[in-house]
Amino acid sequence: MNANPDDLLVLLEVSRSGKFTTAARTLGLNHTTVSRRIAALEKSLGGRVLARAAGGWELTERGATAVAVAEQVEAAVRSLGDDAGGGTTADPVTGVVRMTATDGFSAYIAAPAVARLRRDHPGLSVELVTVTRRALQQRSGLDIEVVVGEPQVHRAEAIRLGEYVLGMYASGDYLSEHGIPASVKEISEHQLVYFVDSMLQVDDLDAPRRLVPEMRDSLTSTNVFVHVEATRAGAGIGFLPCFMADRHHDLVRLLPEKFHEKLPYWMVLRPDSMRRPAVAAVATALREETAAHHNELAGQRLD
Repeated sequence: MNANPDDLLVLLEVSRSGKFTTAARTLGLNHTTVSRRIAALEKSLGGRVLARAAGGWELTERGATAVAVAEQVEAAVRSLGDDAGGGTTADPVTGVVRMTATDGFSAYIAAPAVARLRRDHPGLSVELVTVTRRALQQRSGLDIEVVVGEPQVHRAEAIRLGEYVLGMYASGDYLSEHGIPASVKEISEHQLVYFVDSMLQVDDLDAPRRLVPEMRDSLTSTNVFVHVEATRAGAGIGFLPCFMADRHHDLVRLLPEKFHEKLPYWMVLRPDSMRRPAVAAVATALREETAAHHNELAGQRLD
């Protein structure tokens, strides 16, 4: 491969963010210089290293090969710096890791996992976007996705993290006013607090509409924290993740033998991202944190 090492390092940074502007900011260059470096690299390699994707750029097959070499160049440069510093080994778990996950997972699994990881690796930074959707087919600039339900993805690695349980909940005050439903039929006479049906992107989350199709919507939202707080406020009966609802002693779980929906969390990673020590460390931390919260995720209330 007859390529300028500086151009390879520019491609490496573009591959991590999916954007020329972000790479330019990280490298202390301008957008035009990054574009010119990529063009020079493509000329020296005889073909495209990047292809347009939704929201940014994706590596081509030739680009992925070039990035593997760029990572070796980066490691070699880092080791030279270590030697110059008197033999001190630099922490490889550094830089920005970009990920998406659902609201509840982000708050109660990902956030503490990253906080603990950063105690040992202060050079690590994680950008976490909360979203509930299917895994993307084009994940430009994204290192890790955590999704609900088994993903159908190409050119990516999917890892099952664990399961969580959802159930029906109502506040104590709501039940005092409206009575405690003793059957599925009686629950169906109440109103539902849940996701906006027309905006729900994950088929596995359609359980309440499948289990109690007669229930009318009361308050719906794309954010599960809104579901929890609306249920606590008495807006209706909420279909909630147990590991979130059970934190609130004013919420009462209803008919757990009838409403016990178990769903899996999956983690999706780009193969090229996994070669980065920072991404691998975050992925391991997420797996360990999920395992540590197994009982809460399974709906075993911890009082």
